[in-house]
Amino acid sequence: MTDYGNLPEVVSREEWHAARQELLAREKELTRARDRVNAERRRLPMVRVDKPYRFAGPTGSVSLLDLFEGRPQLVLHHFMWTYDIDADGVEHPRDTGCSSCSSAADTIAGLRQLHARRTTLAAVSRAPYPKLAAYRARMGWTFPWYSSAGDDFNYDFHATVDERVAPVRVFDRDEAELAAAGMPWSPELRGDWPGISAFLRVGDEVFHTYSAFGRGIEQFHYNIPYLDLTALGRQEPWEQPKDRARPLGREVGGADIRLPDEYG
Repeated sequence: MTDYGNLPEVVSREEWHAARQELLAREKELTRARDRVNAERRRLPMVRVDKPYRFAGPTGSVSLLDLFEGRPQLVLHHFMWTYDIDADGVEHPRDTGCSSCSSAADTIAGLRQLHARRTTLAAVSRAPYPKLAAYRARMGWTFPWYSSAGDDFNYDFHATVDERVAPVRVFDRDEAELAAAGMPWSPELRGDWPGISAFLRVGDEVFHTYSAFGRGIEQFHYNIPYLDLTALGRQEPWEQPKDRARPLGREVGGADIRLPDEYG
């Protein structure tokens, strides 16, 4: 008994090849469009980072410049943490990170190829460093991970949003733009938001070149590029063809998304 249906039509190899050629033409259009968007991304202006941000890591307190590890480029995952909030609204960090961010982190393999291209990848979270280190060890991850606890970094780069601390900006929208988009700001939305930011080092100067949130970072979650090549796809409710596969509930924010080591 399978939990999928509405499968592709079974055809001859020749018929499959003809259909594949039609799709290939559209894939090439997408590739060229992606190249154009990537070029526009590289043409974005950049912003000098003047604030002396500090992070906690395995060697103690370090600067944003230190996170580059001597390379000219830095890509940072803004990794959400989980908190308990008491009656006074005070956050108390738990021992585990966000399950969706954990699914993205679980696909980060060796960084050798990035390093060969003069780029460092790391994660930053607002939780105290000892909690990050313990969770990283539990998951068997090896990428660098730093704490921004007590620093403005998360708020300044909109990875933590709290109108009591800094102006609201979610998915690159301020409060008025959020309301116009049907997502009015409310205190329930306070807290960490997942994202990715890129930085460039020129000498000892650091520049912010790019940030993405929402679906802009989905390609880094649970090997989505591989799943998009398959007949069953991501197995999420919105996908077409309809009724192809039973939704697993393991999409970002899904009911059955778990911490990586909790899957059977």
